[in-house]
Amino acid sequence: MAKRALPLGKVSTLIEPGPVVLLSTAHRGERDVMTQSWHVMLEFEPPLIGCVISDRNRSFALLKASRECVINIPGVELGEAVARCGNRSGRQLDKFAACGLTPRPAREVGAPLIDECFANLECRVVDTRLVPSYGFFVLQVLRAWVDPAVKDPRTLHHRGRGRFMVAGETIRLRSRAR
Repeated sequence: MAKRALPLGKVSTLIEPGPVVLLSTAHRGERDVMTQSWHVMLEFEPPLIGCVISDRNRSFALLKASRECVINIPGVELGEAVARCGNRSGRQLDKFAACGLTPRPAREVGAPLIDECFANLECRVVDTRLVPSYGFFVLQVLRAWVDPAVKDPRTLHHRGRGRFMVAGETIRLRSRAR
């Protein structure tokens, strides 16, 4: 098979870390929501998630100040809202209202859950050592919520520059993992 060189700036289109999420933050009466696709599971129990957030985003300042957030996981049906949210700044408008997203109070953190998402993970920042160099926050999930009616969610996966892939068929393969 003949292969050709891929520009290094396009490597991220091959390695995507998981579903696109909506990360909500709040601090001292301000709130924001951002589309986020650079995250990774770091530990099973307690669940730890690493995520990269640019210091140019309003959510970065809110997360750094509050040390709390909610990772909201949308299905493909929220694709347009996810794209709108990712293409706007919360400095100029209320992205919840502009994108048709309903904030709901969380139980453990001050950041809101997004009602339309099939799952919500309430998180607290537990490690910021890589924030100055990479904008990499380590979050511990304190409480998780999931809609039991959604059995096999079809999630969005970012492929770069406005291109998304939709998770498809669920298959089972032999595994010793619990």
